[in-house]
Amino acid sequence: MPTIVAGYVQTPEGEAALEWAIDHATDTGATLVVVATTGAASEVGVSQEQEVDALRARLDGSGVANEVFHFHGSSSGAADSILDHVGRVRADLAVIGQRRRSPVGKLVLGSTSQRILLEADCPVVAVKPRR
Repeated sequence: MPTIVAGYVQTPEGEAALEWAIDHATDTGATLVVVATTGAASEVGVSQEQEVDALRARLDGSGVANEVFHFHGSSSGAADSILDHVGRVRADLAVIGQRRRSPVGKLVLGSTSQRILLEADCPVVAVKPRR
């Protein structure tokens, strides 16, 4: 069975990547491994644990075989965590969210995205949110 590793953070980019990964896992019968990165609580009164629990419930409701790993820390650590999971599960595909950039910003990707694109041992899909 194929395995997809998706990086997730509760942003429009993270949501776009997660939706794409769920759809692709549904279409291919893949197992979806989500590395959920949290920082400060994203909504007033919502703890990081509640955010991750809601993500688990959402994935379980999608019908896709899944695992969720909670990562709390810096963006460079998130890249390490995603890359570690790609290697650990021998992922067939990695999925990450990507911000839209200005012409100058397009010269350099974000460090997390760049590291994953360059260092992952599998194909990587970078998904942008719809406008």
